[in-house]
Amino acid sequence: YSDDLSQVTEDLTKRQQFLEQMVETLPEDVTGEDTVTDSSSEAAKTVEKVSSAIPEAAGLARIEARQLALVERLTRFADSRAERASRAIRQLGLDPAIMLRAADTDAMGGPLELLATGRGGTIDPRFERLGLSLARMTALERGLDGIPQVRPAAIAEISSSFGFRRDPFTGGGAMHSGIDFRGPIGAPIYAAADGVVSFVGVKSGYGNVVEVSHGNGLMTRYAHMSRFATRVGQRVGAGDLIGGIGNTGRSTGPHLHFEVRINDRAVNPRPFLEMAPNVLEEARREPASGAARGQR
Repeated sequence: YSDDLSQVTEDLTKRQQFLEQMVETLPEDVTGEDTVTDSSSEAAKTVEKVSSAIPEAAGLARIEARQLALVERLTRFADSRAERASRAIRQLGLDPAIMLRAADTDAMGGPLELLATGRGGTIDPRFERLGLSLARMTALERGLDGIPQVRPAAIAEISSSFGFRRDPFTGGGAMHSGIDFRGPIGAPIYAAADGVVSFVGVKSGYGNVVEVSHGNGLMTRYAHMSRFATRVGQRVGAGDLIGGIGNTGRSTGPHLHFEVRINDRAVNPRPFLEMAPNVLEEARREPASGAARGQR
C-alpha cells in the first residue's frame, strides 16, 4: 500500500466495478458462510497491520477484505451450480467432461482488455479461480439447454419405437434408429432443444429432413416432413416450430421419424423425452435462500 496509495485505490475501484457487474448477472442466491477458501483470518490480520502502519490506507484494506470474501462466495456459488448441472447431465447418460472440452473449442474473440486485480497488473489467484468456476458453470448450463427435452410432436401416440423391428416394407428384421410419432399431414413439429439448424432438405429414405445441431456432438433429426418452417443457420429454441408432419421418403403413412444422435451415433430418444424435463427442471431450480445483492 505504501508504495503507491493512488494506484492501490485505482486497482480496488476497478475490482469493485468488476464484482458489481458480475453480481448483477447472477441469480440472487449467493449466500452462506461456506467458501472455497477462507481468507477471513488472513484478511483481518492484514487490515490490522495496514491500519497500524498506514492509517490512511485502513479503509482500502477493509474494502479489499470484503471483496475477497465476496469472490470466495461467488466461487462457491458457481461450483455449486456447476455440480448441479453435472449431476443432471450424468442422470441422462451423458458425459459432462465432453461438454467442457467442447466449450474450450468454442469460437470467441474480441479486443484484449486486461483486468488488473493486484499490484503491478497481476491477478489475485482467487480471482482466477472464480473465473474458472464461472466458465465451467456457464459451459455446463449451456449444455443443459442443448439436451433433447421437448416432445417434437404434439401427438402422444408413438407408432414405432427405437431398436430392432420388423421392417414395414421387406418384412425382415431391421434397426429403427429413432421413434415415430403418428399424426395428420401438416401437424406441427417442434425443435426438441436449443440449437442451430444444420440441414434442411431431402435425404435418401428419410424424405424431407431438418437436422438441428445442439453442440457437444448432439444432433436431432426430423424426417418425412411435409413442409419446412426453418432454414440452415437459424438458431432455434426448445419448442420452436420447425416444420410439419408428412409422408415423404420411405414411409407407409403420415408420421414424424425423430432421431437423437451423439457424434453421429443414433441413441434411443425416449429416455431424453421422458426424463429430461424433470431432471433439467430440478437442475435449474434456484435455491430458496438469501440475496446476492444484500451481501455487497
